[in-house]
Amino acid sequence: MQEFPELYEQAKTVLKNNDKGKWTIPASGLYPHQWLWDSCFIAIGQRHYDVRRAQKELTSLLRGQWTNGMLPNMILTRGVMNRHSPEFWRSNTSPFSPDSVPTSGITQPPMLAQAIYSVGQKLSLPERRSWYKKMYPSLLRYHQWMYDDRDPRHEGLVVQLHPWETGLDNTPPWMHAIHQNAVPFWIRAVDTLGLDSVITVLRKDRKYALPGERLSTIDGLLLYSLQRKLRNHRYDTAKILKHSRLAIQDVTFNAILIRANTILVDIAKTLGKKVPDELLDKFTLTHQAFEQLWDGYSKQYYSRSYLSKKLIRVNSIGSLMALYAGSISPERAELLVQSLNDKKLFDAPFPVPSVPLNSSYFKHHTYWQGPSWINTNWLLVDGLQRYGYKKEAQAIKAKSLELVDAHGSYEYFSPIDGSPAGASNFSWTAALIIDFLQQK
Repeated sequence: MQEFPELYEQAKTVLKNNDKGKWTIPASGLYPHQWLWDSCFIAIGQRHYDVRRAQKELTSLLRGQWTNGMLPNMILTRGVMNRHSPEFWRSNTSPFSPDSVPTSGITQPPMLAQAIYSVGQKLSLPERRSWYKKMYPSLLRYHQWMYDDRDPRHEGLVVQLHPWETGLDNTPPWMHAIHQNAVPFWIRAVDTLGLDSVITVLRKDRKYALPGERLSTIDGLLLYSLQRKLRNHRYDTAKILKHSRLAIQDVTFNAILIRANTILVDIAKTLGKKVPDELLDKFTLTHQAFEQLWDGYSKQYYSRSYLSKKLIRVNSIGSLMALYAGSISPERAELLVQSLNDKKLFDAPFPVPSVPLNSSYFKHHTYWQGPSWINTNWLLVDGLQRYGYKKEAQAIKAKSLELVDAHGSYEYFSPIDGSPAGASNFSWTAALIIDFLQQK
């Protein structure tokens, strides 16, 4: 866009500085590893100026794929001793993890199909077919794993075992469920005795973000405690579900899965292939089952407890992600757009807040409990455009460009005053701003 003449090159510089050769870190210091959906968003931006590098970004993800088809949310850098070190995850306790590549033991929203498809649009048809042919087997195995491993009751909705799998780490629906069902005695004691203040002093993430911009110490301890339980069960989903009090069919994850399933079918058609009928039936079931997450009273979509089958009626940006799925009726899409335009909910001066403005959880600078993020803005813009809400899509895109042009490629921004927060020079912010700039 002509009104942002220098922004494109500034965003490219961020990606260049975070480039590790075959993959890109989210930001220096705080994020030294490769993240699954980060790399997908990064490739969507890279494709505009270096499609070969974008391809390499995505193929590098496949080195971490487990033999059962799972794509981990992180491929870990050896020698880095931090809260996400190989020693912390111990993925080698699972017989399915790769022998020579340390990874996490959980996944992240399935953005890979979207990224593969987006990169393919920058290639000639013969090159596109060759690209799809290279990526299709691993992509198909990943989607098959999600249904084989994470939908054991064949309900259509896949289950998540940790909020890190949603990419929205401390999002209120999950934190509400964790505080209701999964607080160990020792963490209650730390909270009651006020010992969290001592632990806070030792937190390394405070070197890269101001107090109040990250998770609280108690919430951080809860997430690490939950991860240890997964590790103790060797990341075996069947065992985890048998013993866990927390498993959620997350609305954001399943919305992205629906869109990814649609794209996977399109990729297969380009190759002259057909997705196996059994898997196609599961895709259809997910499309249908997603409507079980609708609450007619509040007119919102919510995540659902896998164990109790009750909706977790805590509002967040996940309620709007059905727009990205593209599977809901025009009538329900209109109701979600009304929420988007409601000044008590999501119509902030610098949209779109990750938590409604009237929520008791809302904190304008605290990670996934209020700030506006460029990646969720990108997902909403994509969904709004496909439903024909071009005015709303353009408004979100314009505000996103304005934020980054004014402050730089920060991790997230206050929806109230636009002030930046979190890590600076954040890769997916830069990459998706490039994509916004390139959109007609």
